[in-house]
Amino acid sequence: MTDSAIQKAASELAEPLEALLTPAALKRVREGVEVARSPIVRQFINQDLQELSAIADGTADHRVSGRFRRWVMRRFIKTFFRVRLENTQHIPTEPNVLAANHLGHVDPFLILAFVPPHPYYYILGDARTLYNKRWKRWLVGWAGGVIPLERWWKEEIAVMAAAETGRHDLKDLATDIKHDVPNGSSIHQMRQIDQAVQALLARGDGIMLFPEGRLGHQEAQMQFPLKRGTVLYAMRSGVPITPVFIIGTQDLYWRKRLTLRFGPPVHLPQQQRPKRLDIDAAIEQVEQAFKELMPSDYQEPKGPKLFRHWLNHLFW
Repeated sequence: MTDSAIQKAASELAEPLEALLTPAALKRVREGVEVARSPIVRQFINQDLQELSAIADGTADHRVSGRFRRWVMRRFIKTFFRVRLENTQHIPTEPNVLAANHLGHVDPFLILAFVPPHPYYYILGDARTLYNKRWKRWLVGWAGGVIPLERWWKEEIAVMAAAETGRHDLKDLATDIKHDVPNGSSIHQMRQIDQAVQALLARGDGIMLFPEGRLGHQEAQMQFPLKRGTVLYAMRSGVPITPVFIIGTQDLYWRKRLTLRFGPPVHLPQQQRPKRLDIDAAIEQVEQAFKELMPSDYQEPKGPKLFRHWLNHLFW
């Protein structure tokens, strides 16, 4: 990606650069670079990428049963948190694109713990954060059902943009990002993912994704506009989009109540090659569905927040 493309990507970030260059954010960036360099993480990601061809060809891919996966995930989540489900009549039982806002890395595990085992959901998620912890590598590697996305994080884009505009102290870190972190621009890999998604939906499975394309920075809010991939997958396959609004996962602590609020399915016209106007209209429709799910009066609970640092680090 060129320097001008990095500056363009930085201009599209929801937060100002300074907000993404805090000591905590820079620490996360450095840890992310180390994860990208890890041979073990690379091995897991490569295994998942190799599975994409098997999925697209219709041959068997590695995954445990949906019922057993849900049982394991539910026991895991309920060990730490209380969970409330809202609008359960909208929980889908047919192939669909399940789209959720994204506040923390616990989100995919939380959803998998409480959706039905059929359709079997594949997580379309950030490769490094799915495999950056040993327990995640064990759990996700054991369960299967992952389509990894390799891309730069918003904090990494901020570092590179700042390094080009006067932050000389970030030059080395920016160089490391460009050299060691895949930026997600591989046309071959994007085609592989698209073919795998279409094959999964055609055979009756589901896709879980986070259409903001990055972590949110505030509870009860979403970052618009949403990424185009969400509606493209749904329009090409003819399946609905199920919006899910997650509440409470930005800041974690022991026994905190987390909420999954399901919305009615969004049905879009099936088109193999949708036009730009149709895509834009579909995105607006999905965004409106999310706006109707947003809580209007969310307040972070008061009182002691036990194991807060440990749990937030555990699910980093």
